[in-house]
Amino acid sequence: MAMNRPAAWLVAYDIADPRRLRRVHRAMREHGVPLQYSVFLVEKTPAQVQHLRDELEECIHPRWDDIRIYRLPRRPSLETLGRKALPAGVDLIDSSLACWLQGKAG
Repeated sequence: MAMNRPAAWLVAYDIADPRRLRRVHRAMREHGVPLQYSVFLVEKTPAQVQHLRDELEECIHPRWDDIRIYRLPRRPSLETLGRKALPAGVDLIDSSLACWLQGKAG
């Protein structure tokens, strides 16, 4: 993948300390769309993901905390049970990048 082409990434985390958890959550809200409390969808280039990774690394304790970043395929398969998987106003489009509706895009 080209270093300047944005892609969809899934970021999931498990943070042991409430203070560090708040810092990571706050940072992730700046970069992505929450799918669940500790799972975010971000649209970034690989270089931007590296910058995000560096920023998150400053917030955690490597022995007790866990952050995972997964690059999603262009057309991910999504199955859900229970409540709606995405927040109101957020849809996944065919390129798998988040489309922010209702005033969030444009």
